[in-house]
Parts: sequence; C-alpha cells; structure tokens
Amino acid sequence: MQYILLIYGDESSWGSASPEEQAKNMQEWTDYTQFLKDKGYHIAGDALHPTSDATTVRVRDGKTITTDGPFAETKEQLGGYYLVDCKDLDEAIEASARMPVGPLGTVEIRPIAVYDEEGHPSM
Repeated sequence: MQYILLIYGDESSWGSASPEEQAKNMQEWTDYTQFLKDKGYHIAGDALHPTSDATTVRVRDGKTITTDGPFAETKEQLGGYYLVDCKDLDEAIEASARMPVGPLGTVEIRPIAVYDEEGHPSM
C-alpha cells in the first residue's frame, strides 16, 4: 500500500543552525533516504521551499485569488514528503519513526487513495 509521509517542523530552525549542523542534518536525511531505498519502500521524496515562497490559490465566485505565502499561521510548516510503498500502516509507522525530524518535528502518515479507470476507489 502506498503512503505519503508528510514532514512538519519549524522551518526557521534551519537558518539558525551552523554550517556544520546543517551538513550533519543533510547527511542524516541522505542516510534515511538510502534506508528507504534499501528496504524497497522509496517511491519519491522531496524537500519543499519555505512557506515564504508559497502561493495559495482559491477560486471564489468564479474568480481566481492568489495570496503569497501560506494561508494559516502555524508553529510547524510542511517541509517535505516521502511517498513510500509499505506492506501496511505498521510498516509505514516503523519507517517514519526512523526519520531524522528531531525532537520537535512531526510526521503525518496518509494512505494514498487509489482509483480504477472509471474513477471508483480500489479496495
């Protein structure tokens, strides 16, 4: 079953880290990605630009409205994701628990809805 692992954290903490801390953290993420590949879980994964680079799009009364940045103020921002293929939720939890998000980060696991050619959910 496919799951998306949504990675949340305080994006401001990256800028306050020393170059050595940033390099160590990047190596931890590289190692984690390799772990997912070695286990056969990895389908895709990417980091996201900061929320200051985001554009929010809404359509109201037929008009497209765009806003720079995120819609909501939150303590944690979506910083990246992995798309994985795991046997079940327990395996996805085990994989997520190894993620180097630190003591303040959070991982949200969401199963991917799969639809057949006619648009019906596959079970």
